Amino acid sequence: MQPHIRILTILILAAVTFHIKNANAGSPESVAAVLQPYVDRHELAGAVALVADKDQILSVDTIGFADIEGKKAMPADAMFWIASQSKGMTATAVMMLVDEGKISLDDPVEKYLPEFKGQMVIAEKDDNHVLLRKPSHPITIREVLSHVSGLPFKSAIEVPVLDGLPLEAAVRSYAMTPLQTEPGTHYQYSNAGINTAARIIEVVTGKKYEDFMQERLFDPLGMKDTTFWPSEAQVARLAKSYRPDSSKTDLAEFPLNQLTYPLTDAAHRFPMPAGGLFSTAQDTAIYCQMLLNGGEFKGKRYLSEAALKELTTRQTPEAVKQRYGLGLAVGPDWFGHGGAHATNMEIRPEEGIVTIWMVQHGGFPGKGKEAQGAFKNWAREKYGK
Repeated sequence: MQPHIRILTILILAAVTFHIKNANAGSPESVAAVLQPYVDRHELAGAVALVADKDQILSVDTIGFADIEGKKAMPADAMFWIASQSKGMTATAVMMLVDEGKISLDDPVEKYLPEFKGQMVIAEKDDNHVLLRKPSHPITIREVLSHVSGLPFKSAIEVPVLDGLPLEAAVRSYAMTPLQTEPGTHYQYSNAGINTAARIIEVVTGKKYEDFMQERLFDPLGMKDTTFWPSEAQVARLAKSYRPDSSKTDLAEFPLNQLTYPLTDAAHRFPMPAGGLFSTAQDTAIYCQMLLNGGEFKGKRYLSEAALKELTTRQTPEAVKQRYGLGLAVGPDWFGHGGAHATNMEIRPEEGIVTIWMVQHGGFPGKGKEAQGAFKNWAREKYGK
């Protein structure tokens, strides 16, 4: 190589190295540096922030506290109530039956649950009267999984908690409740819809919903900490829940008031398909890795590519603003779901990454709600394709 070419090559390599270093300069090695200020300002109690691709965990960072008063640092294996993130997992189980030809998404619910026959829709309603009429068509499995069935969020008897009724009884109460809107036309976020789809699993398979989930999803995937009934040992790892105190400047602890205590009580607590699961960042990541990998994980196929496409494609009509698939919210380049206490899972196929955000918050003081976005931005910058 001639001297002037060698010098030019060295200069080019130096310039490329400089560019790479500067490109990564804004992306700290650990997201803890990004999140610590939220903890310091008492806007975030604690978090487990995990990033994965389809094959491996890329990073797991912990920040803050699982128990502020007890000064217990947030552990990587902390348990969380993932609430509505359960919806996607339930919908995945339903799609397994679609793959097996046992049900079809456009089957009417009443085909499997005859108590829904004759269900009416509200035509008019005010303080003095309610007028009912027959809907244009019976609600379908597709509609109950995508929040466009017209079913309400819950029935009138699901009080004061959401896990106090056996699944069969809860679903029977939905059949007795008039639809709020014409099926297929309006988005109404509905635990009742997801629970109804789960009841169909029981009728078709002859298995309890929770047993089907354990045998077909959790055990095969290795999701050892995902459960409706956390054990005493798992409860000991459960992060406490926080929300803004009366001054709105600090954090106050509060209970999981939508659920029955003790959480270990399988005799009086019932599995809630739309929001009853507890899990860890690592377990939730496994489920998301399976979706990112096209329905397959470690050589075992859980969903066909066609089923995965249905699950993660917008099912809501263009006339409504909400973009929702089957048990999963969908964006232009992502799909996933959040939970009532601010947990979140997001899959980005084009970038090849999964982000898992585990916190327990019923609201945030100050800028605490921005912490999740800060984590996701860091993850995409550092690991996205």
